[in-house]
Amino acid sequence: MHAEHQRDFAGFDIQFDNYGSTHSQENRQLCEQFWASIRKAGLVKEENIEQLYDPQAETFLADRFVRGTCPKCHATDQPGDNCSVCGHHYSPTELIDPISKISGATPQVRQAPHLFIQLRQLHEFLDEWTQGGDHLQPEVANYLKGHFLHEPLRDWDISRPAPYFGFEIPDSPGNYWYVWFDAPIGYMASTRQWCDAHGEDFADWWQNEQTEVHHFIGKDIQYFHCLFWPAMLKTAGFNLPTKIHIHGFLTVGGAKMSKSTGTFVMAATYLKHLDPAYLRYYYASKLTPRVDDLDLNLDELVTKVNADLVGKVVNLASRTAKFVAGSGLSAAYPDDKGLFQYAAGKGEEIAEAYEQCDYNRAMRLVMELADRANPYVEAAEPWKLAKDPDRAAQLQDVCTVALNLFRQLAIYLAPVLPRLASQTGDLLGQPIRHWNESRSPLVACQVNKFQHMMKRVEPKQVQAMIEQSKETAASGPVGSFPDSGDPLAAEPLAPEITFEDFVKVDLRVARVVAAESVPDARKLLKLTLSLGGDERRTVFAGIKSAYAPEDLVGRLVVCAANLAPRKMKFGVSQGMVIASGSGGKEVFLLSPDEGALPGQRVH
Repeated sequence: MHAEHQRDFAGFDIQFDNYGSTHSQENRQLCEQFWASIRKAGLVKEENIEQLYDPQAETFLADRFVRGTCPKCHATDQPGDNCSVCGHHYSPTELIDPISKISGATPQVRQAPHLFIQLRQLHEFLDEWTQGGDHLQPEVANYLKGHFLHEPLRDWDISRPAPYFGFEIPDSPGNYWYVWFDAPIGYMASTRQWCDAHGEDFADWWQNEQTEVHHFIGKDIQYFHCLFWPAMLKTAGFNLPTKIHIHGFLTVGGAKMSKSTGTFVMAATYLKHLDPAYLRYYYASKLTPRVDDLDLNLDELVTKVNADLVGKVVNLASRTAKFVAGSGLSAAYPDDKGLFQYAAGKGEEIAEAYEQCDYNRAMRLVMELADRANPYVEAAEPWKLAKDPDRAAQLQDVCTVALNLFRQLAIYLAPVLPRLASQTGDLLGQPIRHWNESRSPLVACQVNKFQHMMKRVEPKQVQAMIEQSKETAASGPVGSFPDSGDPLAAEPLAPEITFEDFVKVDLRVARVVAAESVPDARKLLKLTLSLGGDERRTVFAGIKSAYAPEDLVGRLVVCAANLAPRKMKFGVSQGMVIASGSGGKEVFLLSPDEGALPGQRVH
């Protein structure tokens, strides 16, 4: 697996100075060093906890060997530590209807001693670190404050009984460190491997104020990286992260990746059909500094690559290089009406966009330069100049300008398209080595024979990739889910209505900006909803048994916004939030997918 990962990364032009493993001797040593520091700080306690036990396999079940229903959002088939749908973190014993992945048996709840790190002792530090400075994106800092730091932090269960993977805890035989203890330490272990191989001092990299540490992670593991990891580093005396950059989830065609539909594409399968540059550029054009989900729309990928990379960027070289393959570039840079100088002046702005992880903006700025360069070639028509020997000098000047503008684009795109930068260096006989090379044009140098750099994407290539990726194993008919008919029987379908009747109800996305309990009401919460801008609605909702007010603030809900105001004992309700369930604790608010905005109508 380790070799396969390295092969796939290399195929996508991703290079590592060192590609380590969490199951290395360096990682074991560092884990023991961290553990000793945490023990010395008095942060470890032992406590008996309830844990799921497989009576058939006769073993306690690690989180990854349990699946069940999320206790918060009720998503099914979720692992034993956190929900992949709503992001909620829980213990395995909180799962609804848990099943052992080892035997398929229903686990029993038994007691076992576990080791805990008392995070509450580091609450003040974590609150200050997450809420101050520029370590986290604003929405991440707000999430941590609203979900964890607004109350005393729970102790972190750091041990798992055998059988478990990883390292056995030295002073607790039969127990292993939980995966999110040793996994991030693996970053440091990989650094140590590199240091040992290159004669470097490890402390210069992880105990040096001049060193920057950046993590790029998915939003499903922000809990571990933004609370546990800084606490561990602080206690052990290592550098804290300069910044933790968090991305959202990846969907394909607006849906979760699926083997049956062929949208669960393995890296090796992709590389058999498509150029890795296509995907690198597409992702870069979509990624922003925010925690947004990214959708891979394959039709858009085809259009974007063909229009931007092939039609705008590579086109500059492919239409001009062949005309100066013998003569080379002009001895002096010609008058281009300020095109090169303008693009050179944009270098700092593009670099800053990269530094801010605003790759979407960086790509837009580069394509704006391509949009300025292409009309120059169109107007000069080098293919016509090439037919007149008396205009050879003019042809050379036109091609010199076009190839220098192309080289600037290749430099600016180099972080995303390193292969294109290498190909550009081969074409012009001058390897691209530094960002500032975009400020000075090349003159009087040879131009080698043009080699194809990037081909147009054909939809049939994408379809072939999808077809190869489709799940062929007979895993049962698609769409066969064990859904009970009880809810429908308990509340049968209402009488049929017309479409005109339905559209009279104005359903809107709304954000809960305030929530409070109604003291004298057994079922009601008072919600203040934002429909965007200054539009606010007060709604009384009978969800008190199912939701704590503080858990609702910031959440997106669906609101019936055009209901006539209803006067109640406790005030006037100006709408209704939409929910399902039988009542009491069995109430489930409907929420739109991430990306929906307050005020949008639900159609």
